[in-house]
Amino acid sequence: MDKPILKNSLQLLDHLGNVRSRSMFGGFGIFAGETMFALVVNNKLHLRANAQTKEEFKQAGLKPYIYEKRGFPVRTKHYAILDEWWEEPEKIIEQAKYSLEAAQADKKAKECCTPDRIKDLPNLRLSNERMLKKVGIQTIDQLYDIGALNAYKALQKRQEASLSLELLWALEGAIHGQHWSVIPESRRNELLAKL
Repeated sequence: MDKPILKNSLQLLDHLGNVRSRSMFGGFGIFAGETMFALVVNNKLHLRANAQTKEEFKQAGLKPYIYEKRGFPVRTKHYAILDEWWEEPEKIIEQAKYSLEAAQADKKAKECCTPDRIKDLPNLRLSNERMLKKVGIQTIDQLYDIGALNAYKALQKRQEASLSLELLWALEGAIHGQHWSVIPESRRNELLAKL
């Protein structure tokens, strides 16, 4: 469905350095190194906005990508470029550079601000923090030490209802500071084999 536009996008943005794609948000995230700055979904290229370009994108008529999570709409920072931009590839490249710079700045800001509580880690909420506290995992350091798999097993023993595997991926992502959806298939299989 999105493959031709993905291929064209990757070719166009290749000079930004180590550009590749990864399946996410129902489409494909485009990364330079470990930083996602664009998204191909619904057969459109979406570029990441920052505070400055968000207003410019809105004024130009660009729309943000919205997906559904647990029945609620989630507005992303990625805006679909207009079809006519493909006639001016330089414009896409220029905007993509800004998108990459904004994404890198956001990533750097997040890295410098270490979370204090489990609920502040990626993928986790207050309810997850409470669940973990009930099995003796009180701090982020304790979660790091015990690891995602052992934390999940401890939760399984305590819970009457079965836990979703998404929680295991969420814990693994939280420990590594990334969204659960980007955990490689090989790592998921490794965790499942030890479960």
